[in-house]
Amino acid sequence: MSSILIIQNALYLGEAVDIVVRDGKIESVTPHEEPTLTRGEEFPEDAELVDAGGLKVFPSFIDCHVHLREPGFEYKEDIRSGLRTAAHGGFGAVMAMANTRPVNDTASVTEAMLKKARTTWPHGPRLYPVGAATVDLEGKELAPMAELARAGCAAISNDGRPVGGAEMFRRCMEYAHTQGLIVIDHCEDPTLAKDAHMNEGATSGRIGVKGQSVVAESMQAARDILLAEYLDIPVHLAHISCRQSVDLIRWAKARGVKVTAETCPHYLLLDDTELENYSTMAKVNPPLRTPDDVAAMRTALQDGTIDILVTDHAPHAEHEKECTLDEAPNGISGMDSAVALTWTLVTDGLISEADFIRHWCHEPGRIFNLPVNRFAPGDPADFFLFDPTQEWVLTPEAMHSKGKNTPFLGRTLTGRVTAHWMGGIRIV
Repeated sequence: MSSILIIQNALYLGEAVDIVVRDGKIESVTPHEEPTLTRGEEFPEDAELVDAGGLKVFPSFIDCHVHLREPGFEYKEDIRSGLRTAAHGGFGAVMAMANTRPVNDTASVTEAMLKKARTTWPHGPRLYPVGAATVDLEGKELAPMAELARAGCAAISNDGRPVGGAEMFRRCMEYAHTQGLIVIDHCEDPTLAKDAHMNEGATSGRIGVKGQSVVAESMQAARDILLAEYLDIPVHLAHISCRQSVDLIRWAKARGVKVTAETCPHYLLLDDTELENYSTMAKVNPPLRTPDDVAAMRTALQDGTIDILVTDHAPHAEHEKECTLDEAPNGISGMDSAVALTWTLVTDGLISEADFIRHWCHEPGRIFNLPVNRFAPGDPADFFLFDPTQEWVLTPEAMHSKGKNTPFLGRTLTGRVTAHWMGGIRIV
């Protein structure tokens, strides 16, 4: 017997619509009609009717860069809590990086991650592991990418420990390409970034903290771009943070290089003055940059130089951030707040609502060949309702992640996910 879900009076791209879901797929999206749809001859008595009350509806977003910490660091986050955070944050799919313990460089680790996801959240959100580019992330020997691809990895990356050698990175790109996978590179020259705790600039000089130059990022981005052009192989650049990098990406795209890039909410909304009081919550890698870099990142998102938004969700235990700046680990716990934070880019007029959906859903799906909902007949019925006016305070209690480490703690945010369906089944 067919299962039917009807969402009435939801606002999609400025128009009130009724959405009919049959057996987990979108059947139709039509203009909202008054009076509202009722059970009768067209729909069986057991059809589920939901009145959206004029709230916005978005296709489930895809976060292509998260750290779920399992296996090995479950005290920070685990797959169950990470997917719970994703569900409440509006994310129907997440791509989990390989810097676990053991590293996700074998099929057995990939398969264990996928099994845990299916067991704890059988209806979604969906987990897409990202396999290691090199064995144990050491940059010395290629990981068995064919094995990782067969096991279910959606991409390849050494994120957390960037591949420093150009020859090794070329081999990573070539091998991944033969398996139909793209390499995601953490653009950081390890020698220029060594022992740095924030951005190198006026703020680091004023407070006496060793900083990392933007060149540590942009030099690696230039290397990747040149290799992608020479090999005619796609490459994806992770968490871009500075003007110099986006200038290089813009130049590369004008030449037809197969390069795509991502950035995170914090690089669009915060700058390095957040660390003036030695705030460990604002310590992240790449570091928060200058106000000029923030302006450049916002322009790059607006003009399409930056393709997608990601959170780089990096949860830590409370005690790990309660220390001096030089001792604290890098990372911000981001999935709880990302949608509300980046919704300000729409309300401020920087990007349109359609751009918002494109950066968080459609382009991630295209780049990594993942299923997306465009609200066309037959699409997966993955979507969430969003109240753009609801105000809430980002407190530890309001967060679903185990990690409460974010510089946005205590801030009042506007906009919240109120319900979430995957395959027509409500998960929030």
